[in-house]
Amino acid sequence: MSISRRNLLKAGAAGVAGAALAGAALNGLGKLGVGDGNHVSSSGTAEAAIFGEPTFQDVFKQFGKYIHLVPGKYGGGVGAYDMSTGNCLAWMNMGIWAGNKTPIVHHLAAFASPDPYKEFEWVVDSQGGKNLYIYGVTTPVKDPSEGFNIWRCNYDGTKMNILEDVAETTGIGLGVHVTVAPDNERFSVADGQKDIFAVFKRGKGTQPSSVEAAIMFDWEANNSELARSWLDGGTLTIKKLKPPYDLKGTKGIKIDWELVPGGELFAEQGKVPGPRLKHLCALDSLCWDPFHKKYAIAALRVIGCAVVFDTETWEPKAICVGSEKHRDQGFQVPLNKVGDGEWTAKFKNVPTPAHQAGFNPTGDRCVLMNNARENIMAVFDTSNQSDPTTWRRVAGLGDPSWRGVYPNPFHMGFTPDGKKLYVTLWWPSPSTNSVGVVDTKSWKITKVIDIGPDVHTLQVTGDGKWMFGVYSGYQKTKSGTFVIRVKDDKFYGYLPSPYGHHDSVIVPRSVKELAISRCSTT
Repeated sequence: MSISRRNLLKAGAAGVAGAALAGAALNGLGKLGVGDGNHVSSSGTAEAAIFGEPTFQDVFKQFGKYIHLVPGKYGGGVGAYDMSTGNCLAWMNMGIWAGNKTPIVHHLAAFASPDPYKEFEWVVDSQGGKNLYIYGVTTPVKDPSEGFNIWRCNYDGTKMNILEDVAETTGIGLGVHVTVAPDNERFSVADGQKDIFAVFKRGKGTQPSSVEAAIMFDWEANNSELARSWLDGGTLTIKKLKPPYDLKGTKGIKIDWELVPGGELFAEQGKVPGPRLKHLCALDSLCWDPFHKKYAIAALRVIGCAVVFDTETWEPKAICVGSEKHRDQGFQVPLNKVGDGEWTAKFKNVPTPAHQAGFNPTGDRCVLMNNARENIMAVFDTSNQSDPTTWRRVAGLGDPSWRGVYPNPFHMGFTPDGKKLYVTLWWPSPSTNSVGVVDTKSWKITKVIDIGPDVHTLQVTGDGKWMFGVYSGYQKTKSGTFVIRVKDDKFYGYLPSPYGHHDSVIVPRSVKELAISRCSTT
């Protein structure tokens, strides 16, 4: 027999509560417990069965068997949280375990594993040098480590292990977004200080990874005045780098620290120093089409474009621009091959910077976030796989309240069916950040959910029921994980976690789940 709280109250009002209780007791009430409001389940006490008293276990088990992997940017570590129980399964501190004096643990991605609770592999990178001082964190360190490590690690069912420092084994150190290829065997790391991304073939176990391709971007402005170095256009150069590579640590940087969220105009405003500032492209990421697997896109922040690459040859095939001012050019900028492994593109102007980009799970739409001057998320039709120069902007997603630099449309995450897109709406300290819910049929924002300070990566679970996100408190204050229920976009609450989480990933359990993971979006 089972008895719900609602029916119990009804019975009491009718004068039969005693009989109901007696019947429940005879049928083992002490083994009944918390339920969904209609049916009770086990909790161990009769009181819980009657009054629906929840336990932590009841809260967590509804999320399903998912591991949420979260780095602490200035905390220097990575933790794996079992969302079905609330347990931290394992954690590591890169400062202690890898010997990095100032580990600014930045972005990460996980490879798909059929049972992440038994084993999974993941990659996390780090920043170094003057990045230590970006957020005004109090520190006595005068000579920061060079950083730019790329650690390939695993969880073996009990603990975490460092398998390889990819920067050390390949000679390429990069520190921004990490993505996993749809084949689950390659991964990419990008860097906006060096304007380089590399695609690696992951090593087996402790065997070293190898470089499949390394691509560098460079900019030559039409106007030598810093304030007009991008606005007035220029020439973008795309070049394949050849081994041996000598890009460990801070070697190759153009600017002393990465452009922070919403900082796309800092370069032209002279707010960020560096040895090659005027040549900056501010590469953000490389994201893969998870469905067709033929193309990947590299987003260039201060150039305001996404460069489309063939994932077999690693040759650029098209340049997509989301600004309305490029409509007469078909939202494209032509590419010219000028030498062996080298291409150029001439921009008449750069109307607005961009930031992040990503594909939907079926690969027929791509979103490029235009920031700072337009605040529009440009949606491209990418269904024509034979010729990406035909990709055109079909929608401009935004809100009339968006003005100037903020709010900054930032990280994004699709539901598995592609019907919803969640996007971070970022404001600088001390403002509260929000999550926007987007209907991908109309490309309209249907709801805005206030979260907390400095919201970052968002991802939906493989069953499409929950969205997990992180906030970092601008690296110094509040931080943790938050949960949103997808079916009604209800904010479910916070899970405390320190260390300022700048990124996160739900460990995918299949290649199919890679389509909504740190593969297609960042």
